Amino acid sequence: MATTESVLPRRLAAQESNPDSAPRKRLDLCLIAGIIIAAAAIIAGISCTGVGLLYFLQPTGAAIVLGGTLGVILITTPGHSLLHSLRRVRNLIATREINREAMIEEIVFYSRACRRSGILSIEPMLPRAKHEFLRDALQLAVDVREREELRTVLEMEIRLAERQGEADAKALEVAGGFAPTIGIMGTVVGLIEVLRQFSNLQSVGFGIGTAFVSTIYGLALANLLLLPAAHRIRARVAENFETQELVMEGVLAIVDSIHPSLVRARLNCFLRGSNKPRDVEPHAVA
Repeated sequence: MATTESVLPRRLAAQESNPDSAPRKRLDLCLIAGIIIAAAAIIAGISCTGVGLLYFLQPTGAAIVLGGTLGVILITTPGHSLLHSLRRVRNLIATREINREAMIEEIVFYSRACRRSGILSIEPMLPRAKHEFLRDALQLAVDVREREELRTVLEMEIRLAERQGEADAKALEVAGGFAPTIGIMGTVVGLIEVLRQFSNLQSVGFGIGTAFVSTIYGLALANLLLLPAAHRIRARVAENFETQELVMEGVLAIVDSIHPSLVRARLNCFLRGSNKPRDVEPHAVA
């Protein structure tokens, strides 16, 4: 009969060879499709009016809206928070996908190891854990071993991560709230210029149309970029919150020495309806 020391490393090596168990980045196709559809719909709508797209390329309006919105962001958001928000926006395109089923199986694997040989037996394996938060939580469990203290630390880390995500979304949301107003300011500036040439009716008609382009810039910037990005950040934060909760419940169950089958049953509640648990072969340790 194989010993725990010889079986567990083989189990972990089998998990490492499974590409579905490791978080990997992939393009967010829904986000990209949404951007393409929105842009195509606007271009098609403009084309149906018979107005050329070049008519909407107004440097003055773009400078007022983009510069004014950037200024508002710098005024309302501290520099370090702004950089963090920009990194969050950059990561929206390619997201790190986490297979929760594989994560549950990994947690159950550690649970079996702890019940067989004690929680200290998993410490050499922790550097190979697939998820950073899982690795840190298990390391805390090894070091602390006090359930309530461990729960307090993990809950605080989850809460701070959620608060940081809300701050990142709020920065974009505030900018999205000001962008239309700044667009109206650009329109007013354009109308003032039109009134200066009121004697030339042909110039007045053209100038009024040009002036309202600034309003379009503000509305488009707010409703097609800033506000949707803020909502998407909140959605990602909520998803990450659920994943971290899954990890916390799993690690606390390990500390409580709950049977691995019950650990799996408890954590399966975190699987989405479209990602229902399938029958998996138990990681029995010989």
